Amino acid sequence: MAIPWTKKNPFLSLWLSAANAWAGAARGPMTAAVKRQMAAGLKPPPKRKPKRGAA
Repeated sequence: MAIPWTKKNPFLSLWLSAANAWAGAARGPMTAAVKRQMAAGLKPPPKRKPKRGAA
């Protein structure tokens, strides 16, 4: 008799494939957002013009 938890399960396989596809699709935009944040954090802040009349 085969052990039940070692048998192939097509529904679990489909579910895991879908979860993997979803994670892969979500990884692209998230990686792009992180790269944008890192680039923004590494840029020096813009120089501010001194206000007129303030001395």
